[in-house]
Amino acid sequence: MQGDGSGGSWTAFLAMVFVVVGLAGMFGTYAAPAPLVRAVEREGALDEALAAAHRPDAQAAIEALRPKLAESADALLPVGGDMDARIAAERRAMRTRLLAEAGAATTRVRWIIGVVTLMGFAMATAILHAARVRR
Repeated sequence: MQGDGSGGSWTAFLAMVFVVVGLAGMFGTYAAPAPLVRAVEREGALDEALAAAHRPDAQAAIEALRPKLAESADALLPVGGDMDARIAAERRAMRTRLLAEAGAATTRVRWIIGVVTLMGFAMATAILHAARVRR
């Protein structure tokens, strides 16, 4: 960049520094809902497992749901005992796990936005200082 530091080019550059912060926040919003999406999908899979638990081929039916159930499958297999109670217990445990994951994702997104903001501020300060020194 050329100029004495007072032109529109510096203003545009500094605006871009802060646009990066906005972009970091926007991309963070795509990561934050991931635990909620998984929870909704897992609720559906647990509903399917509940229906499958009452079929004669319950073991095979729930085993077929393993990809959808993910770690919840370990709590439900092997089939036996009061499956309704086991599925209800796993539903509560799954919600607890995914709520903790959502909290952790929110914290990471906040850290990302904070760090990028500070980096943008430091960069803008350094550039303005360099522009003043050049005058």
